Amino acid sequence: MKPDRIAVAWSGGRDSTALLHATLMAAAPLGVEVVALHVHHGLNVQADAWEAFCAAQARRWARRFALRLRVARLEGAPARGESVEAWARRERYAALRRMAMEERADSVLLAHHRRDQAETLLIQALRGGGVAGLAGMPRAVEREGICWIRPWLGHDPQAIAAYMRRYRLGHVEDDSNADPRFARNRLRLQVWPALEAAFPQAAATLADAANWARMASECLDEVADQDLARTGDRDGLHLSRWMALSEPRRLNALRRWLRLRLGRPAPASLVERLLQELPRATQGRWEQGGVALHLHRGVLGCAPSRAAAPEATRESTLSITRAGRYRLSGWGGVLCVRRVNQGGVPLAWLAALELRGRRGGERFQAGPGRPPRSLKKQFQAAGVPAWAREGPLVYSGGQLVFVPGLGLDARIVGLPGQAQVGLAWEPLAKG
Repeated sequence: MKPDRIAVAWSGGRDSTALLHATLMAAAPLGVEVVALHVHHGLNVQADAWEAFCAAQARRWARRFALRLRVARLEGAPARGESVEAWARRERYAALRRMAMEERADSVLLAHHRRDQAETLLIQALRGGGVAGLAGMPRAVEREGICWIRPWLGHDPQAIAAYMRRYRLGHVEDDSNADPRFARNRLRLQVWPALEAAFPQAAATLADAANWARMASECLDEVADQDLARTGDRDGLHLSRWMALSEPRRLNALRRWLRLRLGRPAPASLVERLLQELPRATQGRWEQGGVALHLHRGVLGCAPSRAAAPEATRESTLSITRAGRYRLSGWGGVLCVRRVNQGGVPLAWLAALELRGRRGGERFQAGPGRPPRSLKKQFQAAGVPAWAREGPLVYSGGQLVFVPGLGLDARIVGLPGQAQVGLAWEPLAKG
């Protein structure tokens, strides 16, 4: 089905300018609107000038194409000791997601090309990255309700430069790309010229290697998911079942489980510590860099270690029109939505949701024919520990739909023949 709207991440630089122009050319005959998403990081003295360039160019293109420009200005700064690159990347993607969701664009195009992929593989290898790290960037991936697409991942930067010359497109130059303090810049400026001189096909070869690593990583994830289907559930990882796996599969399943819960790869030191201590533990709590894990009744669970965000900073509404993973700002977790044949909530119920914290007086029905009872009593009856009760209460039209730790309220379960989804809450430990 043809989308009505598509978004393009646009910095104003060469690669993203070429991508935006090519998208406009392709979208125009299809009647698809294009939204350009520009993020003002506030880190460079030229950032205002870059935003002004994008605004002026967007006005010119809007005379010919169905184009709108959205701008987000980042607030705050990297924490003490935090990498500027890591902070900027995290905040940029969060801003792009927010703008895309507000524009009801379910896909965002990114301008990464083949040499970007090759550089990513080298950086990950030099940092000791595992198979997942060496896999580089995916061509397309759905995260938090947005499909991130890199249509030019198989193209060389020379082809993009030729496109710019053909259409005489202007762009901005980011002088920070020459700053050797950043790892990618050192690689690009000091290492890459020598590497390409010695191995002219380095970009293509390394990009192919990243593709092979991605397939291997996806295969390992499939094996891990099969193992987790037997060893884990919404409560967490059941140690007795997990210990029955062979040592390599045990390690693979643990890494996958942690990555799904934390929203990022777990530190190697944490994985090694858990491998050593979990087999002998009956109760416990592990924290490292803000990660909070709890062992309770033989089940390893995960919850944020920091206090909940102020209610004013939490997302209060959500629209769900399809399955996916929705990371909710301020709530410290991800709402997972998956298609089910029965026992789920009708998808039509989720188009306009309200997210609330516990206020007291809420009543939850645990099963058909069972009386609604207070959340406190339901948590106690289900043996849900206090740390697993955090997260948003999900309402639709004033009716309680979902409670983290308990699941769907029985009063909203759909009828046979309806399009239904199941909901699950995955807390993210915060670093």
